[in-house]
Amino acid sequence: MSHGAGPEPAAATDRRIEAGPVPGTARPVLVLDGLTRRFGSLTALGGVSLRLRAGARHAVIGPNGAGKTTLLNLIAGTERPDEGTVVLDGRDLTRTAPARRARFGIARSFQQPTAIGELTVLDNVVLAGWRHRRGRERVEAATRQLAEVGLADMAHRRAAELSHGQRRLLDLAAALSCRPRLLLLDEPAAGLTDRDIARLLDVLGRLPDEVAMLLVEHHTEVVAQLADTVTVLKDGEALVTAATREALGHPAVREAYLGTGTSRCSNSAD
Repeated sequence: MSHGAGPEPAAATDRRIEAGPVPGTARPVLVLDGLTRRFGSLTALGGVSLRLRAGARHAVIGPNGAGKTTLLNLIAGTERPDEGTVVLDGRDLTRTAPARRARFGIARSFQQPTAIGELTVLDNVVLAGWRHRRGRERVEAATRQLAEVGLADMAHRRAAELSHGQRRLLDLAAALSCRPRLLLLDEPAAGLTDRDIARLLDVLGRLPDEVAMLLVEHHTEVVAQLADTVTVLKDGEALVTAATREALGHPAVREAYLGTGTSRCSNSAD
């Protein structure tokens, strides 16, 4: 990303991204209660609780080592909590394997692109959404999803031929092809150009109202444009949870997270 002004959002559009099935109750999509993760004597995450409704656009920020990626791992199931629970649409998934969580509606993109380089761009998206569609609908839906993220003209290229930014957008297309109820994004803007970030903001700005988004992101200008609410983590604990402007302007947050006076931090993992 360039070091000039933040990216301009893409032009408004009436297009909407396809949603998954919607439960018939008004209960929260995601409820985290007291999530705790320890590594020996180190507490990586200490008693974090959070509730996300359908349509929530929630960001988690904080300095490196704050526990942000650990939080996503606990929600996705790649790590198990020592204490606390993860509930999706009223279903306790705390001890559920990652693959089953995906079937129940959790989709995730990672800090590093995970596309299979030897497959075509289209085949990567078809494969990601395989369980959620049938027959010709798989290819048709994947083609639409690639158009949404601006990769339609790359559909039949090998994923290994894409630039880093394009592979990040491919990962997003693959996650959205799963028709998620909860979309987990781990630093989606890392390594993107301003043009790619504008595309990212456009795509995420058109998520269906039924989908909750939980975003970990170092670029606070991206957080400001995408998130309605923000949780700030420091040393594994939730320092502040508030509306985005309030959270980003909180004195304790500025000291803990923006102490250098810049809106960008290192892209190293937690």
